[in-house]
Order: sequence, then C-alpha cells, then structure tokens
Amino acid sequence: MVLRAEESVLVIVDMQPTFMAPIHEVGRVLKRCQFLAQVARRLEVPMIATAQYPDRMGGVALEIGQLLEAPVIGKMSFSCFGEVKFQDALERYGRGQVVICGIESHICVTQTVLDLIDEGLEVYVVGDAVSARTEEMHKLAVKRLRDMGAMLVHSESVAYEWLGTAEQEAFRDVLALVKAQ
Repeated sequence: MVLRAEESVLVIVDMQPTFMAPIHEVGRVLKRCQFLAQVARRLEVPMIATAQYPDRMGGVALEIGQLLEAPVIGKMSFSCFGEVKFQDALERYGRGQVVICGIESHICVTQTVLDLIDEGLEVYVVGDAVSARTEEMHKLAVKRLRDMGAMLVHSESVAYEWLGTAEQEAFRDVLALVKAQ
C-alpha cells in the first residue's frame, strides 16, 4: 500500500528531552522526526504529537514543538490510544493511514501501534525515526511490530510517497529538505 498525503496522519510519540538522553542514536531519531514534521507541514498532513506525563517529564523537544500546529497531547497511558484526546484527534482527521515516529520503540511506540492495528488502521512505523535505550530493544520491537502487521518504512520513502510525483507543487521544497539531511 502506498502512503498518500491526503489519507495520512503523522504521530510523533514522546520526543521529550527527559527521555531522549539515553536513547540509542537519538540524534538521528530527532533529525528524522523533525524531517517528517517539516514534510508533513509542507504537504498539509495533520500531525499529532504526544508527551508522556508532561507535568513531571516536560514537553516535547523544541525542534519538534516549533513545527506543530496543534497542541501536544499529554498522556499517562503508554499507548497514545489510551488517551481520549488522541482518539478524538484521530477521529477528527479521519485518516486511515497512520505514520509513527518517536520513542521508545519497545514501549509507547509498540503499544500505540498495536492499538492502532486493532482499530483497523494502516500503520507505518518509520524505522529510522524510532528507537529505544538499546539497539536490541529497538530491533526486537520493530520485528514484533512488523510481525503484527505494521509496515516498516524509511523517512525518505514517506516523503516521496506523500509527494507522489515530481510535478507536485511542493516537490522542490521537499527535495531541499531531503538534501539538507
């Protein structure tokens, strides 16, 4: 199944500085999440960002927060789907394809993806934009998600599938974002 901008929503899970420090290859993950948010914004793909226990753990990284148009959804549940505001946002956007990035692969990302699959949505996990504290945790989580029906994609694949064609008005802008990586 090809990703389509008009059918997609980007979910950015818990990219909070408090959680980021011990994450395996966190610089890459932050950069790829930021790239996806920039592309989504340019192509008018709605975004939902979450923060785990924000009163205690703080908000999302500035690099992500400055790209968001909607408020960050605070949550206590590890699955984003456990938060009613998240469910409401998904329903409001009415998109059948959910593209997921963020941390941690084996906890909040996994539980969110499994819940979204249970809801009958097409779920795409951006492999270069998710991680965990260890490479092993990340690899096991990604394997499980793939086995459960999530599609694994690369962030550039997402960008080009959302574009669909070089004739798309935003092509040059997205190409510039790709080259800047």
